[in-house]
Amino acid sequence: MSDEAISQLTKDGVLRAGINLGNALLVTGEAENGDPVGVSPDMARAIAEALGAEVSYVPFKSPGELADAAATGLWDIGLIAAEPSRAETIAFTAAYVEIEATYLVPAGSAIQSVDEVDKDGVRIAVSGRSAYDLYLTRSLEHAELNRATGADATFELFTSGNFDALAGLRPGLLGVAAKLEGSRILDGYFTTVQQAIGTPKANTEGAAFLAAFAEDAKASGMVKGLIEKHGVTGRLSVAPPA
Repeated sequence: MSDEAISQLTKDGVLRAGINLGNALLVTGEAENGDPVGVSPDMARAIAEALGAEVSYVPFKSPGELADAAATGLWDIGLIAAEPSRAETIAFTAAYVEIEATYLVPAGSAIQSVDEVDKDGVRIAVSGRSAYDLYLTRSLEHAELNRATGADATFELFTSGNFDALAGLRPGLLGVAAKLEGSRILDGYFTTVQQAIGTPKANTEGAAFLAAFAEDAKASGMVKGLIEKHGVTGRLSVAPPA
């Protein structure tokens, strides 16, 4: 590790870690002092320890807000999904965990597969500026996306309107399906959300350190251990090597 990497990623011995509170798989609770608890906060703490620094969490309600703050100097690392639009300002590691994104359809729906969703006249509810929203925005050719902010508002949008599908992370959709009798989660997925570690693009030495850290964390079993520690086994998967 170079002194330049330490200098780029820490300020006065502190690593400021941007944390997306909107992902309940990666942030599963709150400590008594108000700090977030979960896989992402623990990854940030481990990075700080490797740098010989303290960690300070900078919480954001959504991944879009966290990504927007890349240019403001509010955080040194950000733990969110890697996406091409975000990579314009953020240097990302390879993913350390990945999550399947798919669709839930309401009772009585004729849709049987993920491929059948992208058709003319199909209306999809989605959490705006989530990684899977960004993917669908790039990829869909026929279906119509309708956005709300956050999981709760997206659920309300889906249930209050005449929507054909709800896009989301498979683990989150399991809870939705339990609330909506007759609804179904489609087999397969339209993408896997690649949760990674980012730093502003100017931090070239810092980015190289983070890339190596992410690979070591996967290979050593640390990521697997954090998944087990926070009770999200089967809902988060350790990403493959870069």
